[in-house]
Amino acid sequence: MFKEAVDRLQSYSFVSLRKDETFEMHGLVQLVMRKWLVMHREDEKWKAQFIRKLNAVLPNGNHENWARCEMLFPHAKSAERQQLMDDRSVREWAQILRKAGSYAWARGDYHEAERICEKSIRALGKLLGREDVETSYSLGMLASTFWNQGRWKEAEELDVQVMETRKRVLGQEHPSTLISMGNLASTFWNQGRWKEAEELDVQVMETRKRVLGQEHPSTLISIGNLALTYNNQGQWKEAEELFVQVMETSLRVLGQEHPDTLASMGNLASTYSNQGRWKEAEELEVQVIETSKRVLGQEHPDTLTGMNSLALTYKNQGRWKEAEELVVEVMETRNRVLGQEHPDTLNIMNNLAITMKEQGRKGEAIKLMAECVQLQKRVLPTEHPDALSSALTLAKWKSVRLLGTH
Repeated sequence: MFKEAVDRLQSYSFVSLRKDETFEMHGLVQLVMRKWLVMHREDEKWKAQFIRKLNAVLPNGNHENWARCEMLFPHAKSAERQQLMDDRSVREWAQILRKAGSYAWARGDYHEAERICEKSIRALGKLLGREDVETSYSLGMLASTFWNQGRWKEAEELDVQVMETRKRVLGQEHPSTLISMGNLASTFWNQGRWKEAEELDVQVMETRKRVLGQEHPSTLISIGNLALTYNNQGQWKEAEELFVQVMETSLRVLGQEHPDTLASMGNLASTYSNQGRWKEAEELEVQVIETSKRVLGQEHPDTLTGMNSLALTYKNQGRWKEAEELVVEVMETRNRVLGQEHPDTLNIMNNLAITMKEQGRKGEAIKLMAECVQLQKRVLPTEHPDALSSALTLAKWKSVRLLGTH
């Protein structure tokens, strides 16, 4: 019956079959069908069915779902424009938007993810209330978009709200509660609050080991997050041991091209750099960049992070020209993709200024570092390590310059 129906539709050119075995309907045919449904008062019925079907097949934005998400994302965008009447359809519509937002977030489009998630939250908040667990999933997704835009305070407020809701409703050891605790720890980490981050990371890691097992992807994320807090406190050996464990397990369980595996390889490279093991760091970083470009794309934030790390490794080996070329490319892309005031953009601006200074271009370096310091004052907390480091470096450079004029 289905084949007969499709054959008849194709014979009238109402639909066409594409190479990927999906059907395409001309826009004018769609318009006529919508008008017909409105005339016969069947539009609400079929909108509700469309939303229900799409929600059933649209997965979240996890890496293993990207191919399916890419195919269904245009349908999610179409669903976004629908106005629904009944509560069930509104709830499923909000779920579609959250899943579409998670895919946009995973692909590095944080502004689009934020816009979509805010719509989901408004709908669920009105329908269920902001303290409902269902709403907390969209709130948590929105917090992640803030996190990746460097808006730590906004992310922290949402992370705390989500964590408290899930603890109360789902319990302390529920996987969703642990995700919210891990997200809050990461927000502390990005504000330089290492001890608070470490305490939460240890708690989440131990619970996940017990509940999910040593090799579960979520457990690996927890171990990696704890290693990052060690790395930033100068505990490089402890960080290295954990990163090696995460990388080896990720390679075996997730595969070499999974974003979490690439992140673990990049993190291990950073601990090599911190110990002066430049060649080992460089080998890993080159491997990560090549794979990230192929899997994530040239402009994905994770690809740019890898390029920045390689530039630092070049710099530490005195290879200033190679470092500067990479840093300029990363800064220009981050300016365009993330904006000038994003913490990652400011971080690369700092690196470029240092690279200029090391090549004897003091005037350019001081000017760029001064601009970086002013932007960091506006964007980052006063006591943030990056802001303090840039301000101290600028003061040191100016002091040396003044002394040289007497």
